Amino acid sequence: MTSVGYTKVDPNDNYPNQQHPESHQLTWNRGRILNDYYIIFISNGKGLYGGGDLRDSYEVTAGTCFFLYPGVLHRYKPDPKIGWEEYWVGFNGSYVEKLMKEGLFDRGNPFVFLGPNKDILILFRAMLDTVQSSLPGYHQQIAGITMQVLGVIYNISRHNENISNRTEKLIAKAKYIIQESFEANLDMEKLARELPMGYSSFRKLFKKATGESPNHYHLNLRMARAKNLLITTQLNVTEVAEQTGFESVFYFSKLFKKKHGMSPKNFRINEEGHTEKQSIYGTKVIK
Repeated sequence: MTSVGYTKVDPNDNYPNQQHPESHQLTWNRGRILNDYYIIFISNGKGLYGGGDLRDSYEVTAGTCFFLYPGVLHRYKPDPKIGWEEYWVGFNGSYVEKLMKEGLFDRGNPFVFLGPNKDILILFRAMLDTVQSSLPGYHQQIAGITMQVLGVIYNISRHNENISNRTEKLIAKAKYIIQESFEANLDMEKLARELPMGYSSFRKLFKKATGESPNHYHLNLRMARAKNLLITTQLNVTEVAEQTGFESVFYFSKLFKKKHGMSPKNFRINEEGHTEKQSIYGTKVIK
């Protein structure tokens, strides 16, 4: 693993902006060549991509990922009027070379449209959290997560797992939006209008598809995120509450205890004790 990151580019922002690593500077006129493989996922907005001799440009829309290959000239940028949000991961090594030589992905067509795929968002965020915490073994963890990302992209590119039913598409889009904004207070009626769909129908169909109302689905995502932060990072309980969008640490602790039967603090202590016990008995544990 060589690089993991996320950048949000607002309309009329310079690109690359300050969030972009200096070692990966890119200009539209000159393009760029890198030494590693990269996956770029555009979760929001749109822009342009150019490869090869840079003569042609292709529109990149939200839900699209594209590959960058070692030694291949390329360029890309967000639409200045709209901006975009991008996640990326860079990787290399003998195993990756073997996979690529076996033709798992088409070098001639670097694009794969994933659509509103919440699994990709979850995996990229897991990588970012893991790198941020930098606990022992995190290099192996992010390598494993990257293999999961490659697996999701491969399945979609090879088996064309497109949702044909209109209702299923709308619910998938709603789940994606909720996943993307899990740390914010979402107005579900506004979300339904954006799909577009009446709120009553949206709530009924969403619960039928997921087993939960939209608000409970949103809350459970935030709780799952908080649980993961308590296990994998050194953030205190107040910081965990802030990062998962709760109004106060008191409200967060109250909901957490209701769901898990113990306070966030005691949950962390319990998990640390469980990990130590596993280590004593010879189980290899990567937190």
